[in-house]
Amino acid sequence: MKSSSSPGAKSTHSGKHSSRKRKSSRARGQQKIDSERAQAIQAALIREHYLTGEPSGTWNQASEEAMRRYQSDHGWQTKEVPDSRALISLGLGPSHDHLLNPESAMTGPAEPKANSSTAASHSADAGITNKNAVSPADPRPATTPGQDTPHPQ
Repeated sequence: MKSSSSPGAKSTHSGKHSSRKRKSSRARGQQKIDSERAQAIQAALIREHYLTGEPSGTWNQASEEAMRRYQSDHGWQTKEVPDSRALISLGLGPSHDHLLNPESAMTGPAEPKANSSTAASHSADAGITNKNAVSPADPRPATTPGQDTPHPQ
């Protein structure tokens, strides 16, 4: 009979863990708009007549209120400012400088997909022809391999 205190026996730990991870109280995401970006946004809001004066480069209460009005007037949410749709609408969306062909890149909304029946009808035009098919303009019967061709009478 083996004793539970033998060298190979497993012991259970009944104490509670004291080293549990605590959730960080730090806020996530961007906390502050840098001065260059704030100045660009302010200039766009001034251009659109939502803000007056000169762009200062400091994101202040007036800038935030102007952006909220802009977003509200366009039917977008106003809790978080600036909203990505508002920035894109103001011409301040993501940069496409890294793209090789920015004109043809699929960066905008997707176009509607083609109807499946239309796509199927075009797949027959891919260079494959059926030698036995009868075209509507050809009244002659189709022949099968090994069969003599019909002779006109």
